[in-house]
Amino acid sequence: MLRFCSPLALVLAAVAAQPSAAQDLSKYTPEALDSEIATLADSRIAVMVPMRDGVRLSTNIYTPKNAKGRLPVILWKTPYNEHKLRGSTQRYAIEAVRRGYVFIVQNERGRYFSEGKYEILGKPQTDGYDTLSWIAGQGWSNGKVGTLGCSSSAEWQLALAGLNHPAHAAMVPMAAGAGIGKVGRFQEQGNWYTGGVPRSLFFVWLYGVDNPVRAQLPADIDEATRARATLNNDLAATKPKVDWNKHIKHLPVDSLLSSLGEPPQTFDTLIARSPADPAWREGGLYHDDMGWGVPALWFNSWYDVSIGPNLELFNHARASKTDAEAAANQYAVIAPVTHCGYSRLGKDSVVGERSMGDTSFDVDGAVFGWFDRWLKGDKKAFPDSTPHVRYFAMGANQWRSNESWPPKGTKPLRLYLDSGGDANSLNGGGRLVAAAPGTDTPDRFRYDPMNPVPTVGGGDCCNGGIVIPGAFDQRGVEIRDDVLVYSTEPLTEAIEVSGFVDALLHVSSSAPDTDFAVKLVDVAPDGTAWIIGDTIFRARYRDGFDKPAMMRPGEVYPIKPSPIATSIRFGAGHRIRIEVTSSNFPKFVRNLNTGGPNERESKGVVATNVIHHAPGRLSYVELPVVR
Repeated sequence: MLRFCSPLALVLAAVAAQPSAAQDLSKYTPEALDSEIATLADSRIAVMVPMRDGVRLSTNIYTPKNAKGRLPVILWKTPYNEHKLRGSTQRYAIEAVRRGYVFIVQNERGRYFSEGKYEILGKPQTDGYDTLSWIAGQGWSNGKVGTLGCSSSAEWQLALAGLNHPAHAAMVPMAAGAGIGKVGRFQEQGNWYTGGVPRSLFFVWLYGVDNPVRAQLPADIDEATRARATLNNDLAATKPKVDWNKHIKHLPVDSLLSSLGEPPQTFDTLIARSPADPAWREGGLYHDDMGWGVPALWFNSWYDVSIGPNLELFNHARASKTDAEAAANQYAVIAPVTHCGYSRLGKDSVVGERSMGDTSFDVDGAVFGWFDRWLKGDKKAFPDSTPHVRYFAMGANQWRSNESWPPKGTKPLRLYLDSGGDANSLNGGGRLVAAAPGTDTPDRFRYDPMNPVPTVGGGDCCNGGIVIPGAFDQRGVEIRDDVLVYSTEPLTEAIEVSGFVDALLHVSSSAPDTDFAVKLVDVAPDGTAWIIGDTIFRARYRDGFDKPAMMRPGEVYPIKPSPIATSIRFGAGHRIRIEVTSSNFPKFVRNLNTGGPNERESKGVVATNVIHHAPGRLSYVELPVVR
């Protein structure tokens, strides 16, 4: 293990003549990496870059030592404490500087040493634009900027891409779904919702990130003093630890953080909104009427929080009429990992508890090849022959490539939910069949919001440990009578499903409002039931998120949850399974079944919910099968 910079410097120098080869720096000590960036770069720390409203954002600039002339720039914007480089940011900074880029890390407004009031994504349409203009105007900049980052460092890039700033030459958004307001079939408002049901992850995340009462440095100190202060202070809040597995059950939901003594903050504002609230347009989210103007290399994950909206936006950007060159240069990589887990791609990869085999992919090589093409003009670094979509087919455990998503040649396979009225639990008689049922004996279950179905794996992130994302066995959930289980017979040959999985349910309820959750499961010959993806839908929004309407007891309604996006090969001998229930907690907020303002209520009622599967009210899923 390295403890000094010199061995690392020798390694980096040895490959200096091979700029396409990215180095794996993940196993080096933080001390070695600190020494290396000091050796490679001249640093300006806590430079205060002015925005149009006078607020200044703290910005660290790393320039290759002895650099001459104007250089291309890579910008990493973050709400996190990265003034002292660490983790993937530090590794990308070293690689970027080694390759002749200026690497910039900037804190969003209201975070750490940046001035102003914090808002999620940090006003990307103004702060992002003004930062690009400032960079392009510096004497050391060649006027071409690439934006890079994962999660929060990617999400702000999306709305900025809609503005098509002349200096914004290329972008690499990784796991960027929380930057999407509405795109195509998805209206999740930055992952705050799925199908109109609030997700819990942001509640926990905001407790740690939002800090409305915070200390700041004096505005008039000089750059050198400010830089020195950042080495000895971080201005971070040290909040009391919370047992989130216990506290996430708190009702009403809208007092979840205030009950901890938190002052009014972003959470209180957002939890009061509906999915169609016009206020969602006032922040930094990207909406699909904004256009698109930047070539992008997208990195997404099958077990992330918002793989569906990410792929929908990828397709939207490819079809955009704003900028023909940008539309023609959208590329996606979809990996079998959890949120921002790209550094874990490699041999013997395990996601959750399921082995994915060898998932090796040169992520850093692709990233810097992309920037070399668009910021340095080296078309060979990322050739036109590169497939537009590279995705990992789980189950087959192989990388695939295609020119579109879903892959060309997929055909829908419709499978119907059927039973004799006894689909309750793994031990019931639920069937998933290719022929539409001719009669209806509907399946009923009792949904008690005080005893919700627990979340076990799937796509999620950033939630304080209340949900562990990934592929996990669902049999512990499927044993419950309030979970309807529909399975095919064992497959006689493998079926590969790659694309968007759609469901249509015909439902009724004794309650004026309730939720319906759907899960896609791969059942191995030994019975292990691997979760592939899930979705959920709040019945009051069946006519549109802007048209909430209560249900009448016993009346049958069609509902169509948001699609599940995946690539999975169901092997011979496996079974395809669909679960249907009314809760998936704590990933999603429980519906209390009252029909009232759910997030402001503390008491629920038990609902009897029904899935129908008769002619005229069929319930089914459509699987995009690769032929």
